[in-house]
Amino acid sequence: MRYVFLIGATGGLGECCVKRLSTGGWTVFAGGTSETKLKALERFEHIVPVRIDITDLESVKAAKQIVLKYTDKLDAVVNFAGAAAFASMIEGDAVELSERLLNLNVMGTIRVNYVFFDLVEKGHGRIVNCSSSAGWMKSQPFAGPYALSKYAVEAYNDSLRRELMYIGVPVIKIQPGSFRTAIGKEVADGFDKTLGNTARYGYVLRKMKPMMDSIFRRSGDPDAVARVVIKALEAKRPKRQYRVGSDALLSLLELLPEAGVDMAYQLFFKERKNHGASI
Repeated sequence: MRYVFLIGATGGLGECCVKRLSTGGWTVFAGGTSETKLKALERFEHIVPVRIDITDLESVKAAKQIVLKYTDKLDAVVNFAGAAAFASMIEGDAVELSERLLNLNVMGTIRVNYVFFDLVEKGHGRIVNCSSSAGWMKSQPFAGPYALSKYAVEAYNDSLRRELMYIGVPVIKIQPGSFRTAIGKEVADGFDKTLGNTARYGYVLRKMKPMMDSIFRRSGDPDAVARVVIKALEAKRPKRQYRVGSDALLSLLELLPEAGVDMAYQLFFKERKNHGASI
């Protein structure tokens, strides 16, 4: 039996991964924050629910003690906990929101890997970190707090990979696009909140809404991500990164230079003026 500690088990993508792994020869320590969802996971064979708050180092250490009751080594750690946001960087709660996402998406991943690394090393295992398409694509307007956290995850992941390759521990990143999970609702709610409270961007956001709605409609099935995670965990020679569900329209912007991307956003969403009057 193989052992994996998966963080974010009570979120949409993480929960899907946990259930797939538990039926594929893995014992899954399912780490999450929702007591209700953790309780529901108890009925599945080969799943051990673990209450954990990855923003608290002591909580991460306590979760490790639970894992040690079952095994003294791990074949993998998978970091899927995280949050998303749609927000201005100069209006609303930009500072607090950025701090929260950095603490959860970046520092949470760092805490987990730091505390559990000796179990991974002993098990000759591997580490899988969840980034996002926002971590490698050109940054979008009103995605600042989320993008900066995922760019940081990318930098951390790559540095960690180049460190641990000397001791034979693979580090792999998963870069999902938009999928039908609660995170999508977080972004949608953030959009509505930003539109409702803005003093500067009403026109831009109203023009942007059809594109946002289209992205949400095209969101993929979380099971596609679960299959990629299993591939990353079970491949004899895993890739450094796995991309899944990248939005086709946003991917086209990657073909443009930075100035071209700026121009595209200006043309699509900038308020037009006609002799000083808004159209």
